[in-house]
Amino acid sequence: MAKIAAADLERIRDAKAQEASFQDRIYCMICGGTGCHATGSIGVKEALEKEIVEKQLSEKVKIVETGCNGFCAMGPILVVQPEGIFYQKLSVEDIPELVESHLIGRKPVERLLYKDPVSKKRIEKQDDIPFFAHQKPIALRNKGLIDPEQIDDYIAKDGYFGAAKALFELTPQQIVEEVKTSGMRGRGGAGFPTGLKWQFCQASPGEIKYVLCNADEGDPGAFMDRSILEADPHAVMEGMIIAARAIDAHQGYIYARTEYPLAIRRLGIAIEQAKEYGLLGTDILGSGFDFDIEIYQGAGAFVCGEETALMRSIEGKRGMPRPRPPFPAHKGLWEKPSVLNNVETLANIGQIIRKGGKWYAGMGTETSKGTKVFALSGDVNNIGLVEVPMGTSLRKLIFDIGGGIPKKKKFKAVQLGGPSGGCVPEEHLDTPVDYEAIAKVGAIMGSGGVIIMDEDTCMVDMARFFMDFIQDESCGKCTPCREGTRRLLQILEKISEGRGEPGDIETMEALSEVIKESALCGLGQTGPNPVLSTLRYFRDEYEAHIYEKRCPAKRCVALLEFRIDPDICTSCGACFRACPAEAIAWKKKEPARIDKEKCIKCLTCFEKCKFGAIF
Repeated sequence: MAKIAAADLERIRDAKAQEASFQDRIYCMICGGTGCHATGSIGVKEALEKEIVEKQLSEKVKIVETGCNGFCAMGPILVVQPEGIFYQKLSVEDIPELVESHLIGRKPVERLLYKDPVSKKRIEKQDDIPFFAHQKPIALRNKGLIDPEQIDDYIAKDGYFGAAKALFELTPQQIVEEVKTSGMRGRGGAGFPTGLKWQFCQASPGEIKYVLCNADEGDPGAFMDRSILEADPHAVMEGMIIAARAIDAHQGYIYARTEYPLAIRRLGIAIEQAKEYGLLGTDILGSGFDFDIEIYQGAGAFVCGEETALMRSIEGKRGMPRPRPPFPAHKGLWEKPSVLNNVETLANIGQIIRKGGKWYAGMGTETSKGTKVFALSGDVNNIGLVEVPMGTSLRKLIFDIGGGIPKKKKFKAVQLGGPSGGCVPEEHLDTPVDYEAIAKVGAIMGSGGVIIMDEDTCMVDMARFFMDFIQDESCGKCTPCREGTRRLLQILEKISEGRGEPGDIETMEALSEVIKESALCGLGQTGPNPVLSTLRYFRDEYEAHIYEKRCPAKRCVALLEFRIDPDICTSCGACFRACPAEAIAWKKKEPARIDKEKCIKCLTCFEKCKFGAIF
């Protein structure tokens, strides 16, 4: 590689386009995200490579390992281009048939295609699958389409053209105005206007300034940042270059969790390739502007996702929030003016500058522009990463894109905004994805984690789970968060164990309000949300635990007592064979019985009984 000028971007893009237009060329795009790696995509890729060599197809077929495709529930995933044929849940044993039938005979293997859970029909093309059809990818525009370890692939998709425009055609003030016009709000959780943040930092005096990327994603059920970095690292770097030009910064840091080894490796490769092309370092694209990026690996503290704690961590200090003001735009990293944006925010910037702020503002709602990336997880058929226009309803997100609830069970609630977010019940499923609308129903947008819960979820236990996480991740600096969340957790544990007392609910409500008003940082201030939102919508479950010593969802083990109704039991023996504690006595043609002394209340028998004989 050698340093390139701005004009060379078009040359590289055109050369890749010509290569892709080679007649009869087949591209096998194998998902190489962490999720698909975990389900065996590396072995599938190796088997495919071997089969292609043996069948002498190397000139005709090109294998590309992409980043995360997004449809994580279906991995390992292979998309055959240019037809867009989508194969899912592949195994090494499937490869010979796939090569023979499709790559040679041009006939897709039907049994390996996606099967719609509602219509039960096989769907050939990726774009026709509901999970993809309802999306609007901008931050995720390159997912599954490029090799994240090849910079030319990114340039071929108009990569770095936004940076070139910012360097040669726009002044720093014009860059900020375009971002302000776009209406882009920070996608890290708070939703502060990105352009306004840049404007504050731009106006701050000082020769040294910094651009920071927050990739410290620690929410349970969240994998947005990781997937973007694995699939399209250059998009994030391009956003940082544009931000640096806007505020006149010459050094940037990407703060990434050390638990993201694949994302960090691909980021490292992307940085080296960008330096070799002259897209990072001195005199970028011959513009005279200098900017470099380093990766800083965080040790996994959730609180380091808070901007001031993140900056202290980079400085080599303990990651603890500090009071604001002064805000980072005036005194940030090493007390210098700094701009910090999260991964998703920066991944949008290149497109905003290239296409214009008005283009981006044309999507979304009046107060929430553009699109939002969500990680769907929990009790939902289509677990994965999705991007939808702001204003999309939660119902559409969960049922049309997410595919609804597995095993024909009923939807109960959805947790939005991570552990310090809030749960939204069925009655508010038509709430649009909008910062203000989500806040009105007691949740927060957060960074985009969406955890869906079915009818078998105990909301008291769910609140306890999230509060346990928040309490454990508290940095301990301020008393309201350190002691307040601990006390909330203790009360929730007491209620779950059947020791709840009258007055516990009122105590939690009062304590939650104190924590919200007096905690130092966002983690503490939003920490009580799981308690407050579950009390708001599922107060009856708390009352059943406290006053009736009963868990309506049958999940709190201390409140469970099992028995088998002999009039309903069919004597099938399924519970007997499944019980890990040998607590069930059974003989052929006789109803089963449970030995309460041996029973460990694991729910296995309850789940295995198909006849509803176990109570």
